[in-house]
Amino acid sequence: MSDATEVTPPTDDEILQRFLRTKNQPTGSQTLGFRMIALSQAEKSVEVAFDARAELLLNPMKQIQGGYLCAMLDEAMSTACMVASGMTHVAPTVEMKTMFHRPAQPGVIRGIGKVTRWGRTIAFTEGTLYDPEGRVLATATGTAVPTPFQSYKK
Repeated sequence: MSDATEVTPPTDDEILQRFLRTKNQPTGSQTLGFRMIALSQAEKSVEVAFDARAELLLNPMKQIQGGYLCAMLDEAMSTACMVASGMTHVAPTVEMKTMFHRPAQPGVIRGIGKVTRWGRTIAFTEGTLYDPEGRVLATATGTAVPTPFQSYKK
């Protein structure tokens, strides 16, 4: 007989509510205007939104600077990793390739993050950003290292 207590994994709605209620959102997420919209553990995916504010994120051409779009894609893909793990792991990005399809303007940018393969030591991810009209702004693929949350506790 085992002394281990079985833990019931959280539901999609419980995870969504956790994101919506958090008071400890990382400052990078706050800067990007990150909001969780929907998620699916079964599909290992998230839908997120970013409020791209002109006063923080514009380049000299009055478009959202590409580095911020990369950060948004990284945020979507990393969050998908957390969801895919049932909120037991983070997944620091090891490598990421980004392709820019069209300039992004200030306002709401929608993002989709997906885990295409979750392994013991590596996760493969994809991300896409869309403008308000549904046009693709940027896409990315990445690899990340699944790391249990407790590894970050001091």
